[in-house]
Amino acid sequence: MKIDADQLALDLPHLEGSELADFLPAASNREALNAILVWPDWPATALLLAGPEGAGKTHLARIWAKRAGAVILGAADLWEAAGPLGRLGRRQAAVVDGADDITDEATLFHLYNALAERQGHLLLTGSRPLAEWPIRLPDLRSRLRTAWHVRIDPPCDALLAALLIKQFADRQLRVDPGVVDYLVSRMERSFPAVRLLVTALDRASLRARRPIRLTLARDVLAMLRDEATAAPADHAPEEFELIGR
Repeated sequence: MKIDADQLALDLPHLEGSELADFLPAASNREALNAILVWPDWPATALLLAGPEGAGKTHLARIWAKRAGAVILGAADLWEAAGPLGRLGRRQAAVVDGADDITDEATLFHLYNALAERQGHLLLTGSRPLAEWPIRLPDLRSRLRTAWHVRIDPPCDALLAALLIKQFADRQLRVDPGVVDYLVSRMERSFPAVRLLVTALDRASLRARRPIRLTLARDVLAMLRDEATAAPADHAPEEFELIGR
C-alpha cells in the first residue's frame, strides 16, 4: 500500500511548552501573569481569570497548579463519579478551567467552601466576565463576587508577532521577520487566528514543498479569506471565522 508522505507529515504532532518560561508576557496579560506569580498572597480565596479563547488562561492555570500543588478540573468532565471533592483530596488548591460553562453550581459552591475552610485557593478560568455567567444559585454568585477578578485583553501587534514566532518555532519552521510583520498587519487580531494561520501555512508549505515566504503567506491569507466569504454566515466552520481582513 502506498503511503502519502504529505499526509503523514501533516499528521505529525508538534510540541507546545506550558512552563513559565514558555509564556509570552505582554501588556494584555501582564496583570494576569502577576496575579499568578504573587500567589499565595492573594487578596481573596478565589482568582477569576477571564479572557478570550487562546489567550493563555489554561497555560497560566497550569503554571499556577504546579506552583500551588493544585488539582486541575475541567468544566466539561468536572463532575465525574469521584466528584471534585474526592479528586481534591487533602489539597489546598484547585483549578476549574472553563468555569463559566459549569452547570452543577451546587458542587462548585461546595468546592469553593471546602477550600475556603482550609484557607486554600481556587483558580477559575472563563471566556466571559462573571457578570455574564448564567449563575442561578445566589450563594455561589455571592462567593464569586468576592473573588479577585483579572482579565486578559486582546493581543497587541507585539504579542501577535511573538505568538506567531513561537508557534512557528513549535513546528520547527523558520520564517523571516518580514513575513511575520506582513501577517500581523493583515490577519484578524485574535488568539485563535494565530493558531489557524500557522496551521494553514505549515500545511501549505508542506504541500507546495517550499518555505514560508511572502508569496505563500499572501496566498494562504487570500485562501482563508475566500473560504470565510464563501461559507454560509449561519453555518461557517469555526476555523473559517478566525481569519479576516
